[in-house]
Parts: sequence; structure tokens; C-alpha cells
Amino acid sequence: MHPAVCWWRRIAWRGACALPSGTFPDAIRPRSHQPSFPPNSTSTRCHSSFFAATDVQRFCGGHLSSVGDSKLLPSASLSRVGQLSGREFSSSNKAKHKMTASKYQIAERGAPNSTDYRVYFKNENGQSISPLHDIPLYANDERTVYNMVVEVPRWTNAKMEISLGEGLNPIKQDVKKGKLRFVANCFPHHGYIWNYGAFPQTWENPDHLDADTGCKGDNDPIDVLEIGSRIAKRGEVLQVKILGTIALIDEGETDWKIITINVNDPLADQVNDIGDVETVFPGLLRASVEWFKIYKIPDGKPENQFAFNGDAKDAAFATKTVAETHRFWQQLVNKEVDNNGISCLNTTVDGSPYLVANDAADEVFAKSATGGNPEPVSEALHKWHFGSENSYSKL
Repeated sequence: MHPAVCWWRRIAWRGACALPSGTFPDAIRPRSHQPSFPPNSTSTRCHSSFFAATDVQRFCGGHLSSVGDSKLLPSASLSRVGQLSGREFSSSNKAKHKMTASKYQIAERGAPNSTDYRVYFKNENGQSISPLHDIPLYANDERTVYNMVVEVPRWTNAKMEISLGEGLNPIKQDVKKGKLRFVANCFPHHGYIWNYGAFPQTWENPDHLDADTGCKGDNDPIDVLEIGSRIAKRGEVLQVKILGTIALIDEGETDWKIITINVNDPLADQVNDIGDVETVFPGLLRASVEWFKIYKIPDGKPENQFAFNGDAKDAAFATKTVAETHRFWQQLVNKEVDNNGISCLNTTVDGSPYLVANDAADEVFAKSATGGNPEPVSEALHKWHFGSENSYSKL
């Protein structure tokens, strides 16, 4: 059995386990993502809990990454991300795909953990681009592999997202009532439990009533959960394959969550559809539904709802959904519909009324804030929040 499978299963017994940090296999946590403990902490263990009422496997949380993860890359630096091994993987039809290294770079501007912080994207020539409009949705000619823009690395808390209203759509931290947003640690989870991000060149049209959910879109690119072994970096562009989807109804809006895996993950050839996820990552789907159901409760909001009673749909359904949101994006970037406040500035979409020259895009980047030291974050962000018994027993 692959060591990654053993690790997922090893942490899933009733009660609590305590594993020395050195026992995690390299396939799960690369050397660059060793645990980061709060100041003055003497803990050397990572604690994982199992909540008996839900009969769900849990994932090791603890302080695996500092809230906000300001150490991802130096501030105001230019760094190549999305590097892939270039090895081949087998899809469900046994076709071979060789993924080469990503050509995209990021440039961080402003002080991390501040309202000025931005992550801009550049192409292989160092020219400024939009991650929403200029990175292709499809990563291969067969349209079986997709580019995913990572906004939030697994086990971090800062609610980072592609900025829809700003030119070039940099990643920034969401702000509510003047304060930076962090997701709470809802017991037994720590931060986001997957690498979280979006598919470029997609858009959930807020004027379109979805026939399957009965709700309109949320005016965002479609969200992506990457469930592989490696913790990704903020701004990384991963090549992933689609496994299925969950239909979250977030405050009355359709908010699809596409479930994927990095095609270069050691377990990628074992998961090709939603049923394989439960086999290879038992408990992850149920935990994902729970996470989305309760994550807003600490903010005083009610539980989120789901279409299909929270059941995940298969890869074929998810692929069709993504293709539809890609068509909506094409209408958006070609000015066939109202932009709903979204900046469609781009450098690559032929025929788009929003197309600009590279020099104009570079000027937008040049006007952004310069670097700075990371701002401190509150220790209260490490707190665990416990939902009501009913919040869990209904799952």
C-alpha cells in the first residue's frame, strides 16, 4: 500500500492520536512545509481527532502552518511557481499525459497580512497577466487536464481570493467591515482542509438560474478543491483532473466546489471519479461537506445548505458544469453580458474589447503598493471553535 494511503488511514481512529512531526512521509509534507508553531510553543506533536457522532475520518491539524502563511515567498519578490516533475500519469482511459513545468510566475506586493497585500501574475517573459483571463482553463489539447490557480494552501486560514474588481485580478485577502478575513478553526479541522483555489476562464453568472440547483450563480470563478498529498503554494498554478463536485448553496447562491487532484500526485492514477475518492481518501468527502456546512457559524451565520442533499456528483457532471461556466466567462470577456463589477482587463484574449497591450498591463502592476514586512496576526486565530451538537449529528 502506498505510504500516503497508510497515513490517511492511520490518523482516523476513534479518540485522538499524537504523531511526532518526523513521522509524516515526504510525499505528504515536503521539506519546505515543516510545521510552524506559535511563539513560545513547546509542542512537537500534531494532534488529530475523530468525532464519533459523524463517523468521519479526520485530518491532522495542529499548528501545521502559521495563520496567513506569510512565509510562502519573500514580499515583493518574483518567484517561479507551479513547477511539476514532468512525469507521465495514466488517466482512466489509460491515455498518457506528460505535464511540463508551469511557465507562470508571481510577484508579491505590499505587506503580507495587510489590506495592501497582492499577488500578481506574470508570464514566462515576465509580462503582467490576469490569472482570471490570461491563464487557459485547459492544460492539454484533449481538455482532460485543467489549470488551477491556488488561492489558499491547505491548513492555512487567510481567506485569499482573486480580486475581481481590480485590474489584472491579483490575489488578495478578503476584507469585511475593514478587517481581514480568516476562516475559523472549526473542530476538528484546522483552516482549509484542501488546497483551495479557482479555475481560470470560468464565471458563475449571477443572472443565470441553474437548472440543477434552482439558484443563480455567485459572480465568481468556479471554486476548486485539490485533494492531493502536497501542500501547494499561494499563487501556484497546478495541473489537475476533475473527480466530481459538491453543490454548495451559499446565502442563496450556487457555489460549485469542483473536486480535483494534481495529475502529478502519487495517487493520481488511482482516482478518476468521485467513487474513487471515497476508496482512496475515505471520509474526505463527508468531512468536506461538514467543513462547508459549519465554517461560517463562528461568524454568527447559519449553517450553509447544499443541493442534492450534500451528495457529490461524478466527474462527468462536474466536467459539464465547468464547461458551462467557461462559456459564461467567454460571454463576460467578450462584453456580451454585463460585467457585474468584474475587471476584464486581459492581454491574451483575441477579439476581447478589454484586451490591452503588455505595456499597459505592466503599468497597472507598477502602480501597486511596494513590499513590506508581514503584519502581525492575532493569536486568537489559532482558537478551535466547537459547533452545536446538532450541527454535526445531522451529517
